[in-house]
Amino acid sequence: MTTPGGLRLHPFRGVRYVPERVGSLAAVTSPPYDVVVRPDGLHHLESADPYNIVRLILPQTTGTGDRHQQAADTLHRWLADGILARDDHEALYVYEQRNGDILQRGIIGALELSDHAEHIVLPHEDVMQDVVADRAELMRATEANLEPLLLSYAGDGGSTGATAVVERTVELPPLLATTTEDGFHHRLWAVTDPSELAAVTDDLRRRQALIADGHHRWATYLRLRAAQSGPSPWDHGLVLLVDTARYPLRVRAIHRLLHQLPPAKALEAVTGLFRIRTVDGPLTKALDALAEAAADSNAFLLTGDGTYHLLDQPSPDLLARTIRTDLPDAWGDLDATVLHATLLDHVWQVPDSPEHVAYIHDAQSTVAKAERDGGTAILMHPVDEATVRELARQGVMMPRKSTSFGPKPATGLVLRSLAD
Repeated sequence: MTTPGGLRLHPFRGVRYVPERVGSLAAVTSPPYDVVVRPDGLHHLESADPYNIVRLILPQTTGTGDRHQQAADTLHRWLADGILARDDHEALYVYEQRNGDILQRGIIGALELSDHAEHIVLPHEDVMQDVVADRAELMRATEANLEPLLLSYAGDGGSTGATAVVERTVELPPLLATTTEDGFHHRLWAVTDPSELAAVTDDLRRRQALIADGHHRWATYLRLRAAQSGPSPWDHGLVLLVDTARYPLRVRAIHRLLHQLPPAKALEAVTGLFRIRTVDGPLTKALDALAEAAADSNAFLLTGDGTYHLLDQPSPDLLARTIRTDLPDAWGDLDATVLHATLLDHVWQVPDSPEHVAYIHDAQSTVAKAERDGGTAILMHPVDEATVRELARQGVMMPRKSTSFGPKPATGLVLRSLAD
């Protein structure tokens, strides 16, 4: 889909780790801030290297100090000490991720935030305002975009334009290459040639993008831009743009952990409202059963007590009482809609707040935390990407944390400082 005056991606002087000053590039990277499973994953990353990027994106304080200012002080110290350094020239950065048969390539740059951004970059999920406020305070204190959000667009698949620039660039020696502990190989190149930059600009100005990952960071970009009285560095935000005509994204589910609801009470409340069946483990086998059930109706895998309980075929009367009818049927049919509007709000009456609900990307971690803490894990089946795009085009927001597109860019390979 083309949009006049669409995506405008600008080069910038990236801030990157100096390889000679850290143990390894892999040891200083992190998943995006909202994928880190706390506290286990946070502690693991902090111990991987004293300069791991998690100290900036998820700063921790043991006392009453301001953790956002702590992150800013850490960033300034690392720059002063030569742990991080700014590249000499402005560039767009070609970024590649590879793991087995998974290959994703895209372009990292500073995306211009226009007054009509909502027509150029399409969100598909609601956000939590407390998270946006936290990200805004962190960005304001550090004066930096510490990690790119992931945007997808439908290009021409690589014969011309931005993706052709990507394909030519990856034939050259990279700026950096590293392999993270999840098995992904990462490579990064700088594009500085004026003709190549012009080709990217000419192509992307006709494009519209979908937010694949980073709704809260996008909302933060817009909030910080709106707070300025005139032109400023906050008129741009760090993004990774991927042409899904060439590199289709994977869509995964984001699972829920209900901290204060034991599995026995959750099952008792849904008895007679959903079909409930016990399915065999291990987890991979239980998730296969969930996928099969999700093909025919709304379905959820509930656990936390050592047993996998499959909930499907909800009562039509229950759905009629609890699902809004003023939005498209595709929205009402979403598992996330039924989970939040029907189960959380109506049946279980669980507030959607951090004290009650955690959002976790990894199914095994969700199960483990539920079993350890006595809560209930709700495992989800991923929604179809076509459904996401169609709802976004209609301006319909899905329940927050409905999808997880990937692979997600590793945090720490290139940062954008606004301090200049």
